Amino acid sequence: MSLSLSGSQWRRVVLVLACLHVLVIAASNYLVQLPFTLFGWHTTWGAFSFPFIFLVSDLTVRLLGAGTARRVVAAAMAPALVVSYLLSVLYVDGRFAGLDSLAEFDTLVARITLASFCAYLFGQLLDIGVFQRLRRLRQWWVAPTASTLFGNALDTLLFFSIAFAGSSNAFMAEHWLEIACVDYAFKLLISLGLFLPLYGALLALLSRYLLTATASAPARGQRVPDC
Repeated sequence: MSLSLSGSQWRRVVLVLACLHVLVIAASNYLVQLPFTLFGWHTTWGAFSFPFIFLVSDLTVRLLGAGTARRVVAAAMAPALVVSYLLSVLYVDGRFAGLDSLAEFDTLVARITLASFCAYLFGQLLDIGVFQRLRRLRQWWVAPTASTLFGNALDTLLFFSIAFAGSSNAFMAEHWLEIACVDYAFKLLISLGLFLPLYGALLALLSRYLLTATASAPARGQRVPDC
């Protein structure tokens, strides 16, 4: 399944998907500040929101090719960096810190923001690369499964190690590896246990959504090159 888009419609698709990425990143950066214990294991609510980015990237590769998916990541990087910092400064441990908190540069928040940026960039590029390499296989489930396994693993390791290893947040500094492993397990549970069985339906839903969101620039039968 693939979409044929005009040049202007393709640009709108990239913008829409980039905004979706930034939205999920912003939500996840807030939710990762809210740890909780499940069955005796420490985890965060961010584990339940961030897998949506990998799902959207995989479906984008399937619909529009790896080149478009990489353009989405490139378009989302700078806004995601800014939004991540602002949100992490304004909300500390899930509580609003007030606008005055923006007046002083917060090194801990900057570290978390850098971690989020690195994890997003390299995790997404690995996910897209793995999916692109395997997407032609007859077994459709191999590509999303492999890309989810590798992309989420790199993303989780980079984020938690850069953000919290030896940080001033005593709880996260002590438990970051445990939380990272549990988060990774939950990401796989959500991605492979929920998204994968619904892959075909989600693919059709995303294609309809993108066509509707860019309806002001109707397709002219031109396929977007996969660069």
